[in-house]
Amino acid sequence: MTEHITDHDPTDDELLSLTEAAALLRAPVATLRYWRYLGTGPRSLRVGRAVRYWRSDVVGWLHEQKVHTSPSDLDAAR
Repeated sequence: MTEHITDHDPTDDELLSLTEAAALLRAPVATLRYWRYLGTGPRSLRVGRAVRYWRSDVVGWLHEQKVHTSPSDLDAAR
């Protein structure tokens, strides 16, 4: 699953490791691995053998989740 990222400006961003991204999302590392396997979750990339996440992609993905969550979804979760 190789993805070429051309629309990212790294001048004011930071690459996060899998552990750092999981901490930012407050989710287990295994969950991020599973999301990557499914092709969901924040956009990731490989740097050598390591999986990395741009901090702005993780934060942007979180904002998208907020937009896609309806009040009825929140009521069902309670």
